[in-house]
Amino acid sequence: MFSSAPTIQSIVHDFRLDQMMRYSLFAPRLYNLCRAFGMQAGNIMPSRAFCSDENQGYPIMLIAKHFGAFPFNHGRVGGIVATDRHGPHSHHGQDLMIIQASHVGFDPETQAFGQYTRPHTCNNDKTTTCGKIGGVLHWYQQAYHFAGKNIHLGWEKGKPTVCIDNQLLDNNREQGLFLNLEKMIATEAGQPYLLRVQSTSRLFVAAPKFYQQLKAQWSAPEQSVPIGTNLAADLFQYRRDIDYVPENSNHMEHNLINFMPWIVTAKNPLLIAAQVNTQAEFDRCFRSISQDPAYDNKRLLFISCLHIDISPAEGQLFPLTKCIPWAAYLQDGQGHTQILEQQTLIEQLLQQDTQNPDQIDIETEISQMSAVDEVKIPLTD
Repeated sequence: MFSSAPTIQSIVHDFRLDQMMRYSLFAPRLYNLCRAFGMQAGNIMPSRAFCSDENQGYPIMLIAKHFGAFPFNHGRVGGIVATDRHGPHSHHGQDLMIIQASHVGFDPETQAFGQYTRPHTCNNDKTTTCGKIGGVLHWYQQAYHFAGKNIHLGWEKGKPTVCIDNQLLDNNREQGLFLNLEKMIATEAGQPYLLRVQSTSRLFVAAPKFYQQLKAQWSAPEQSVPIGTNLAADLFQYRRDIDYVPENSNHMEHNLINFMPWIVTAKNPLLIAAQVNTQAEFDRCFRSISQDPAYDNKRLLFISCLHIDISPAEGQLFPLTKCIPWAAYLQDGQGHTQILEQQTLIEQLLQQDTQNPDQIDIETEISQMSAVDEVKIPLTD
């Protein structure tokens, strides 16, 4: 039997972060890829499912420039796809492109993921990005920090011990962080090897394998230290009462919860969470798109990506956004479909020209709109 328990290998192992490209190169390649698949210039209606964050505006402008149309809005906060908008989108073009992307900030000064400089604040404040992902992670990170401070490694009569707060031992809780005690505590006569019941905690003998794994962390005799960030992902799981309705405010949390132990223990939690959400949304939405009759007989490309929002330097208005394509779904309008996995998708994008003969000059288009004769709208009772 295969285990259904996730591991970091089963989560993002095959999501290659080194396959990124500047958005100024990605956008024309994406357009030219659509043309290579037979889509007609002037008939392609783009759509985007991006977060509502203002730093996603730069990719939107580039999509408008290269596709010659402001993209249809297919998204909810956090990069969740609104599948109930498939029908309206399908009516707006003969050939169709949908791009979904989760995003994560990157601060070039600290080389850290998850922060983004807000140049429109008084002090160029740095805030969590994606803020939606950060908000979802907060409860889980708080529970993890509590566990890290309230599990102590020590010694008792020459035996390595684990002292665990009673709250973490209460399996009647409806939600919280729950320890995989069988990996942490030794047994005696088939029962947990309990040494002592204390006022707010219990003291156990450590499981031999657990002790060997963290041997360097055990303190000198008669001292104890909190386990802290040495509480590894395979030692706990989360239980959370989520009022889940597809595409509601808790949709992203539903996408992430089963992977939270690996997310909160990662070096870059927001980066891992954004990758997981991108993967989950592609899997979910490719199925809804491929089964929606609104897209029958339409040429369509659906692509999921991860946006890296590099904080703008002084004097810059927009982020130096990079795009990491993850996967794409293609249908040719005649019943033939295919999925492009990351490596194949990247190879096909890199084959495309970075020059787009059909791109528009947005400033020129706006000037022309301002110069034409005004259209009078008659008012009636």
